[in-house]
Amino acid sequence: MQVLLARIHGNKILSRIHLIMIAFLKIALSIYFLFVLNAAFTQNIAGTKKIKIIKKDEGFILLRGNKPYFIKGAGGTSYTDRLVKYGGNSIRTWDTENGEEVLNKANTLGLTVTMGLDVARERHGFNYDDPTAVKKQLEKLRLEVRKYKNYPALLIWGIGNELNLEYKNPEVWDAVNDIAKMIHEEDPNHPVTTMLAGINKKEIDFIKDKCPQLDLLSVQVYGGLASVPQQLRSAGWDGPYMVTEWGPTGHWESMQTPWKASIEETSSQKAAVYKSRYEASIKQDIHCIGSYVFLWGQKQERTPTWYGLFTEKGEESEVVDVMQYLWTAKWPKNRAPHVDSLLLNNKKASDIIYLQSGSNYPVQVFANDPNNDKLTERWELLPESTDIKNGGDSESRPEIIAESIKYTNFNNAILKTPQKEGAYRLFLYISDGHNKVATANIPFYVNNK
Repeated sequence: MQVLLARIHGNKILSRIHLIMIAFLKIALSIYFLFVLNAAFTQNIAGTKKIKIIKKDEGFILLRGNKPYFIKGAGGTSYTDRLVKYGGNSIRTWDTENGEEVLNKANTLGLTVTMGLDVARERHGFNYDDPTAVKKQLEKLRLEVRKYKNYPALLIWGIGNELNLEYKNPEVWDAVNDIAKMIHEEDPNHPVTTMLAGINKKEIDFIKDKCPQLDLLSVQVYGGLASVPQQLRSAGWDGPYMVTEWGPTGHWESMQTPWKASIEETSSQKAAVYKSRYEASIKQDIHCIGSYVFLWGQKQERTPTWYGLFTEKGEESEVVDVMQYLWTAKWPKNRAPHVDSLLLNNKKASDIIYLQSGSNYPVQVFANDPNNDKLTERWELLPESTDIKNGGDSESRPEIIAESIKYTNFNNAILKTPQKEGAYRLFLYISDGHNKVATANIPFYVNNK
């Protein structure tokens, strides 16, 4: 009996020892995981490179980790793997939606991000004379800055987008300055800018007077890109800047038909102006720290092809080839098809085309491929878009009118016009079979017989 009691007593002691050991093990594991998490957080902060802009001679240089960094960027978060492949180094967003995913993917690919902060616009009904609403917006943005400020891919903060578009209240610039000041308090490692629609001396004067917290200016210019350096000097801006949107001739700058349909450049015409305007301004202006071409993706804005460098299927236009050349000084081995012209009833778009309803008309295509690839065509007939917005706001795509094109051969087709009177647009997509495409369209008006 005494031996049995001794064994029981001994087992109790061992159990207590085991419990003590387990408790110590739990504490040790907790300390270890806290150390690992802290190390990971510290590493994330350590991975954040100080971004600053310095004056050099008569111009400016952006430094990332004390190394010169010229922005070869694109607006949008689509096809970022291709952006890297073609020589781009940065992307630009308009808000922080999916910010963590965007920043992490960019970092994995070696890209940086100019992160947009979605600031309310007067044209959408926001009142900058309402101090409560302005303060609420500031604190909302503060949380976004705190959330993303330590991500290694972050390059620059962008306050709003085209806040000067259709605005009247200059109090917006006081709000912009307060946001910039808040960002500097929360995040001393990244410069701050705001994006202006066009270049106007009135806005430049407001920025200089009301927004001393901004580190640089950002402008968004299309047809006038080649003259941006001169425009900025004339408006009194001698500081650093970047062009955060640039691209084809804008729909508001283009020739219009009597029924108010803007005439769009072909993809080949766009390629030519992208190249010439970039080389005349962004490439050579020592005040410019880089740019973001618009749009590295596809969107419906007036038409499905006006601003995107890609089609809805992800095909690459001739403009993508140009961007690769501008970023790397090398053309791709496989070049996109080149379209010389598209004629409807033996007329080009600028001839202003009126047709009769329910009738057949000839269509002619003149195109070639630099690599002599076999080319194929696809056609779409759409009603002219009536969902017209401003400032890049979301628009709906018109529905395709089926069975309107009859093929004859590559260079020729027959268009059968709709019975309903109104404005229409004929779209052409020319594919080389290797994901490269040329695009063209031609607006016309159908009259009833």
